[in-house]
Amino acid sequence: MTDLPAYLRPFVLGVLDGPDVRVDRLGEIDFYRPVETARTGAILFVHGGPGPAGLEVMPREWPVYRGYATAAARRGVVAAVVDHSLIHGFDRLVAAADEVEAAIGVLRSDPRVDPDRVALWFFSGAGLLAGEWLDSHPDWLRCVALTYPLLATPPGVEELVNAAEVIGKHDRGGGVGKESSRDLPVLLTRAGLELEELAGPVAEFVSAGGTALDIIDVPKGHHGFDMLDHTEESRAAVTKALDWAIAHLGEEPGGQDKLLVPPPPAKSSTRRTTPTTKSVKPAARAAKAPAGRPTPTTSASPVTATVAAPEAPTALPTPTPTPAATPASTPLASVAAATVAAATTDTPAARVVAREHAAYAAHDLEAFLAMYSPTARIELPDGSELKGRRFLREHYRPRFDAGRCKTEVVQKLMLGEWVVEHILAYDTDEPTPMIALYRVTDGLIAEVQFRV
Repeated sequence: MTDLPAYLRPFVLGVLDGPDVRVDRLGEIDFYRPVETARTGAILFVHGGPGPAGLEVMPREWPVYRGYATAAARRGVVAAVVDHSLIHGFDRLVAAADEVEAAIGVLRSDPRVDPDRVALWFFSGAGLLAGEWLDSHPDWLRCVALTYPLLATPPGVEELVNAAEVIGKHDRGGGVGKESSRDLPVLLTRAGLELEELAGPVAEFVSAGGTALDIIDVPKGHHGFDMLDHTEESRAAVTKALDWAIAHLGEEPGGQDKLLVPPPPAKSSTRRTTPTTKSVKPAARAAKAPAGRPTPTTSASPVTATVAAPEAPTALPTPTPTPAATPASTPLASVAAATVAAATTDTPAARVVAREHAAYAAHDLEAFLAMYSPTARIELPDGSELKGRRFLREHYRPRFDAGRCKTEVVQKLMLGEWVVEHILAYDTDEPTPMIALYRVTDGLIAEVQFRV
């Protein structure tokens, strides 16, 4: 075993041998599903980084993450492991944050997952990604776990939200509009023989966390103890951490058969950078999105869900045959009717767009953004263009906070990966008619075009 690279050594729990767990691969995410078919909570396991030189396999193939996900699925929850860019270097930290955010959206939209009961579990270098979720504190996030985390950004790396600055701030009443937020349970599993450069920031995090933080200590454990130290102490720590996460996912006070998610209160803070230590951003990243942007569409009727079953498409009027139709015209009428039926039949792309609409109507900004690709392109009626979730978030956040998310879908057509809608956008007091064209790839909206 010692001849293997550390990341290929066995997981400390022998869970890979036993009853079958269904594993499905969707893009960069591996889903581990329990035998039961009921909707349940879910855990997203987020690997660390950067990876070692000569990396042979991506993290979702490592025994340690396969082990955690298998153990969670055997206990009745859906587990997922996502490959993200941090494995390739700290210069990919921001890209990794966007990829993890996209994975959360995919996980919450899975039909086996209750989107209102999700846990995030960060390991090692992925601790740098945890701060934004401790800060934004979305209602669907039931708990956050960190295992031997890196919590201080290395010099020269663009810093995201510092976890020590935001841990427990909601419990202290910090932040506008957050005083009534429920407590977010946070678990830290720390190694007694931790690397020196990681131990100091972890101690600062513990000091800042106070009562908002639960801790599991592994006194004789090294960084990566769950694959390096095959001891009873390691096995007990991993088992206790799994018990903790699954218990918090199970704290749903009834109503587990519900299909819709209540709209969370509007939030004013999602991802941000730490102002005192962040590196200078390129001008393109710092540029603000143009004002007066048209709003992507949603149903005119009230929707109280972040993830909902797609609404029935509005059927186009079916051509009515002329009473004096000739024999040759009858087949043409049938073809026309069949064409309309095909164009208005529900499709996977339409279901994705419907989820975006539902999140928009529910004023859930993060659920809305999660339905877009991290590199999504939006073309506005004036010919200007937005690219990526960051500019979307910057533009839409004031509108979500102000409760001005209203668009009426008059009619729509579906064809393959495209959804075309005739909408009325209520950006002002008077509705503005326009055409919205959505292109959906790999379960996310990749392109939107607005035409007046």
